[in-house]
Amino acid sequence: MPAKQPLISIISVNYNEPEETLAFLGSVYQSDYPSFETILVDNGSKRKIDRSLEQQYPNLTCIIHEENLGFAGGNNLGIKAAKGKYLVFLNNDTLIPTDFLTKMVAFMVDHPEAGIASPKVIYPNGMVQYAGAKKIHPLTGRGKRIGLMETDRGQFNCTHPTDLPHGAAMIIPKKIIEQVGHMPEEYFLYYEEHDWCMKIQHAGYKMFYFGDTHVVHKESISVGVNSPLQVYYMNRNRLLFQRRNTKGLPRVCGILFYGIFAFPKQLIQYVSKGMFHHAENLVRGTLWHLNKNYDYKG
Repeated sequence: MPAKQPLISIISVNYNEPEETLAFLGSVYQSDYPSFETILVDNGSKRKIDRSLEQQYPNLTCIIHEENLGFAGGNNLGIKAAKGKYLVFLNNDTLIPTDFLTKMVAFMVDHPEAGIASPKVIYPNGMVQYAGAKKIHPLTGRGKRIGLMETDRGQFNCTHPTDLPHGAAMIIPKKIIEQVGHMPEEYFLYYEEHDWCMKIQHAGYKMFYFGDTHVVHKESISVGVNSPLQVYYMNRNRLLFQRRNTKGLPRVCGILFYGIFAFPKQLIQYVSKGMFHHAENLVRGTLWHLNKNYDYKG
């Protein structure tokens, strides 16, 4: 790495999780990297972050937005304010080791062909959440995370190209964002980083899994694991991604697979378990593609 280390911009979005955000900031400001700014976006929260944090943490900017713009929209507000050569996107329910930023930036400096790099992501119990991922299959509309739910014993410490980043932790050169544009906001929640990744790959850059460092990710605290909200956007955006990124026969086959197999299977599971709110939002997320008035129903 050059003697004068480049400025990086850390971007994180808060939605009704001020306690998690404080823990996140405590982790970030223990970093040994000497040149960074932090941009914290409050995304229409009822439990907002306090602007007084700007006096407690150096080079912290708080952006308070009254409307929830979704994952991409919140991060895009941060992108517009960012001054760094590299932008590091971190969920506010993550914790990073002291040398995380130093290692991530060094990797990007040494690999100009890298469009995005994501580190190993682990759960608080030490199980692996992400160690790279295989591309989204045009038939199923799903990718496959490598190492998911394996105990982390260092077996995924090797760095290698990957098909998909992890939206909870990724670094990207600002010049690439200026080239390909901001995150697509049509998704609101889920799949947006994968769509963005496709654009970056089409521009000639590579995706990397960087196994020499990690983040701890508590995952989906603000959304809830397998919550009705997650069911709505996962299914809505699964189809949206296929519509935006496949053509011809693969697109037709993907939609038929969803309609004939994936949708009925999920619907039967939710109804049989009495999870009617989940079932309703599964249906609404699917019907959104016919009528945009079918929003998530809380």
